[in-house]
Amino acid sequence: MGQQPLEMILARQLAEHLAFPVVLIDADGSLAFYNEPAEQVIGVRFEEFGALPYDDWSQRVQPVDADGRPLAAEERPLLIAVRERRPSHARLRLAALGDGREVEITAIPLLSQSGEFQGIFAIFWEQPG
Repeated sequence: MGQQPLEMILARQLAEHLAFPVVLIDADGSLAFYNEPAEQVIGVRFEEFGALPYDDWSQRVQPVDADGRPLAAEERPLLIAVRERRPSHARLRLAALGDGREVEITAIPLLSQSGEFQGIFAIFWEQPG
């Protein structure tokens, strides 16, 4: 992985100190980092998972709807934020975790001061049930 933009470096430093799950996606849509609370949701330490292209890590967590059907790209908040450069929020299940854990995800685009897209700061909330 090459040099990260300042916005991604600062977002990672912030995420490392937050008590809620945060996932960082780079400008190409690849998984760049997730913090320790996100490890509890995803079920794997970031050091074991590592930085991965979107298709690879999406396949590993398998976002699905309430009926267990794979989510279309236009329903995935992380992809919406990457492709459309706008905040997105959705409730979904992570099928690969075995228990179909329900989460809400808010994905926020990270922009440079000049407005250049740098990546996504995504917050995950586990839902009871």
